[in-house]
Amino acid sequence: MQTTDTVLMIEPVAFGYNAETAENNYFQVEQKDADIQSKALAEFKNFVGKLESKGINVITIKDTIEPHTPDSIFPNNWVSFHKDGKVVLYPMFAANRRVERREDIIESIKNEGFIVTETDDWSLSEIHGHYLEGTGSMIFDHDNKIAYGSVSLRLDENLFREFCEKYDFTPVVFHSFQTVGEERLPIYHTNVMMCVADKFVVICVDCIDDDAERNNVAETIKNSGKEIIEISEAQMQQFAGNMLQIQNKDGEKFLVMSQTAYRSLDETQVSNIEKYCEIIYSDLNTIEVNGGGSARCMLAEVFLPKK
Repeated sequence: MQTTDTVLMIEPVAFGYNAETAENNYFQVEQKDADIQSKALAEFKNFVGKLESKGINVITIKDTIEPHTPDSIFPNNWVSFHKDGKVVLYPMFAANRRVERREDIIESIKNEGFIVTETDDWSLSEIHGHYLEGTGSMIFDHDNKIAYGSVSLRLDENLFREFCEKYDFTPVVFHSFQTVGEERLPIYHTNVMMCVADKFVVICVDCIDDDAERNNVAETIKNSGKEIIEISEAQMQQFAGNMLQIQNKDGEKFLVMSQTAYRSLDETQVSNIEKYCEIIYSDLNTIEVNGGGSARCMLAEVFLPKK
C-alpha cells in the first residue's frame, strides 16, 4: 500500500536554524528573530489540526530541551516504520541530528497499539562517514517495490543499494542538482525534488542534469503506470516537490504540502493533482526558511501493523 492513515510528528520545543545541516542544505536561511520557536510551534499546531480535521491519525510527540535538536521537527530522516513490523534507524549526516533517534518515541508508537517486531539499526555507518537519511533521501514506490535515490552526502549510493537489496526494492539511482549562485550543486534530499503517490509522481526532471539518468527515471515512472506531473526548478525551490500522499481512516487520499508549495503551482498542475486526490496545504514559512524542509519532512509515515 502506497499510503498510510497514521503519521508521526515531533512538536518543536527549541526549533531554529541548524548551522551543521546548512553546509549542504541550500534551502536554509537564518532568520534573526527571537520568536522563531513560537512561530514554528504555531505553524506546527495549525498543520496538525488541518490533518486531524480530515480524519488522519497524527501521533504527536514533544521534543526535549536537552539534548538540543533544532531539526527534530523532521523525523522522517532518522526513522521509518514498515508494514512487517520493522522499525529502521538511519545514519545521519549532521552530528547534532543523531541524538534525535529516541527509543522512547518508538515505545510511544507501540503504546498507540502498533506492533514492532524488530529494530533494524543502520546508524553505525556514521562512523565511516556514510549516510542514508531515511525517506528524505529515499522515495519509495511501495506498490511496485521501487526506491528512487538522488546521490548526495546524505545518500551514499552503496548504502542505498544495500538497503534496497535487503528490503526488496529495485533501486533507481540518479544525481539531481539545484542552481546556487552560479553553481550547480547536489540537492541534499531526494524528497525536495520528487514525490511518489499512488497514481502519479510530482517531480522536477530539470534537476537531473544527465540525459541518460533523466530518461531512466522518467521511463521507470511511466512503466510503473503513474502519471508524471512536472514542476520547474523555481517551483522546487518553493518546496513543490516536498509533498506526501496520505489517507484518512476512511481511505480517502490527500496530497499534503505547504502553502508556499501550493501557491507556486499553476492551475494545470493543481487540476492534475486534484484528478486523483484532495490537496491539504498549510503555512509552514518559518519552518521552511530556517529548517530548509517542508511538509513532507515533518511527516514520518507509520505502516506498522496494529494489535
